Amino acid sequence: MKKSLIITIISLAASLAFTGCIKETQPMNSTVTVAQAAAAPGAFNNFVDAITSSLAGQFTYAGSNNRPWDFGYPSFFLQRDVMGNDIVAETSGSEWYTTWYACGTGLGPDYAVCQIPWTYYYKWIKNCNVVISMYKADPTEDKNAGAGIAYAMRAMFYMDLARMYCPSTYAKDKGALTVPVVLDDTDPTALVNNPRATNEEIWENIILADLDEAETLIADYERADKYTPDLSVVYGLKARAYLTMENWAKAEEYAKKAQSGYTLLTASEYTDQKTGFNTPNNAWMFGLTYKSDDPNILENDADSCWGSQMIIEVSESGCGYSANYVGPKRIDYHLFQSIPDTDFRKKCWIDFDIDNLGSKAAIVNALSEYSDAPDGLYTTGYLKSTTKQYVGGMPVKFRPKDGEHADQYKAFTVAVPLMRVEEMYLIEAEAAGMQDEGRGKALLETFAKTRDANYEYGTHVDSYYNTKTSLFQNEVWWQRRVELWGEGFATFDIKRLQKGVIRSYPNTNHPEDNRWNVNQVPDWMTLCFVRTETNYNRACVQNPTPVKPTNDSPEYTW
Repeated sequence: MKKSLIITIISLAASLAFTGCIKETQPMNSTVTVAQAAAAPGAFNNFVDAITSSLAGQFTYAGSNNRPWDFGYPSFFLQRDVMGNDIVAETSGSEWYTTWYACGTGLGPDYAVCQIPWTYYYKWIKNCNVVISMYKADPTEDKNAGAGIAYAMRAMFYMDLARMYCPSTYAKDKGALTVPVVLDDTDPTALVNNPRATNEEIWENIILADLDEAETLIADYERADKYTPDLSVVYGLKARAYLTMENWAKAEEYAKKAQSGYTLLTASEYTDQKTGFNTPNNAWMFGLTYKSDDPNILENDADSCWGSQMIIEVSESGCGYSANYVGPKRIDYHLFQSIPDTDFRKKCWIDFDIDNLGSKAAIVNALSEYSDAPDGLYTTGYLKSTTKQYVGGMPVKFRPKDGEHADQYKAFTVAVPLMRVEEMYLIEAEAAGMQDEGRGKALLETFAKTRDANYEYGTHVDSYYNTKTSLFQNEVWWQRRVELWGEGFATFDIKRLQKGVIRSYPNTNHPEDNRWNVNQVPDWMTLCFVRTETNYNRACVQNPTPVKPTNDSPEYTW
C-alpha cells in the first residue's frame, strides 16, 4: 500500500517537483531545500510559472497515457457536472466518466478513481506552498506578484476541495468537516495527525486569508495573458467564496469589482464556429490552454485531453471519445426544452427535433446550421454513439481550434475558460437579490436580456425541487445552468442550493439504470478520501461511501 499522498508530496524534505528548471549552484544531493531553490538563478519565476502551467497538458495522476480523464483541471469540470442531471453521459463502450455519472464503485475509498482529486489538488497546493515558502525566505518586492499568484491559486484549490469533500456548505453548517489543510509552514511530522478543517476554519482562515494576501501582493501585477490570475481574478474568487458563505453584501461587492474591464460575450462570439469557447476573449477572466507539445496532445492520439471529451466536430480525424468512440456528453432534454428559441445560447446544442426529420439528407441539412462539418455531426450521433443513436442534445459549445475537423492534434489545442465575467454578473444579481429582491431581479433581467431579448422573469419555476429556494434564486440558478454548462459548476450549485437530481421524467434522454430522482443533495456528490490518507493520517475522518440507487425512479411530472 502506498504511503499517504499528502505526506509524500508535501514534505519539504522530498525533492521539489520542478528541479529540472534550476541551474545547480550547490553540490548535488537527493533533496532540494527551499533555501537552495530560492538561491538558484530564475528559480522563483520558474516555480511560479509551474503553478498554472501544471493545470493542464500532463498525465499528472498516473504518468501514463492510458487514462483519458487524466488531463488536468478541466477533467474535474466533467467529474462534477456529470454527477447531476444537466449533462447526459453514455454508459456503455468506453465512456470514461461513467464512475461519476453512474455512482460507480470507484467513488469508494478503496478504488483508484477516488485518488484522482487527492493526487491532483495536493500536488497543485504543494506548488503554491513552495512559492510562498520561497517568498517568505526572501520577501523582495519583485516577488510580490508571484507570491500573490500562489496565494490566489491555493485559495482556489482549497475552495474546490472544501466544496467537493464537505457534506454541507459554510452557510448551512460552519462546523461541518472539509479536508486536511497543508500550508507552506506545516510541519511534515504533523501530517500523520492532521484533522479535517471545519467550514469555518477553511473558509475564513485559509481561503479568505489567502485571497486577502493575494489582493495586496498582486495589486500592481500586469499579466502577459489570461493564463495567470491577476487582481480581477482575485476579486472573482472572493465573489465565489462569499457566495458560498452567503455573505451577500461582500459577494455583490467583489462580483461587481471583478467585472471591470470585461464585456459580456455576444451572440456571434458565443456561437463562433472557429473560436467559440476555445480562445480567450474579453469575457474570459482566467483560463488555461493545451499546447501542441503537451503529452496530453502528443500521446494516445490526443485522446487524453479536454477536446477528446467535449469537442465533437472532429469525426474526420477518427479520434476523440465524444466524436468517434462512445458518443458526446449531451445536454439534459428537459433543460434544453426549457430554453426559449429566442435565447441564442440554445444554439450551443443540437435541437432534438432534428431527429424527427427522417432522411439523412434532411438531417445533415439541418445540422449545417450548427457546423460547417454537418456530415461529421451525423456520423457522431448515428454511427458512433453507443447507448442510443441520435443527434439531439449534442454540444457544439466547445469548438475545435480554428475550425479544424481532420487533425485532432490541432483541433484539441484549445484554451478552456476557468472564469468568465458572465459568472460575476450572475453572482452580483443573486447576491443583490438576496438583500433586496427587486434590485436583484432588475440585475438578473438586464443580464438575461443580453441572451434573450424576450426573456420573461418567472418562466423557469419548474427548476427541479424549486421549493428549496425562492423563485428569484431559481431564476438565477437556471441562468447559471445554461450559461455555465460544462464549466464545472453543477455539483457546487446543487450542494449550495440544497437541490436534488431529476433524471427520470417523460422523454428523458438519460440512459436506463441511471434515471434517478433524488429530492436532496445526492450522497455521491460528497467525495470519499482515498484509503491511504485515512490509514496514515489518524485524525482524518472518512466520509460515507455513496450508495448507488438500485432502480430507476418513477417518472417525475414537471
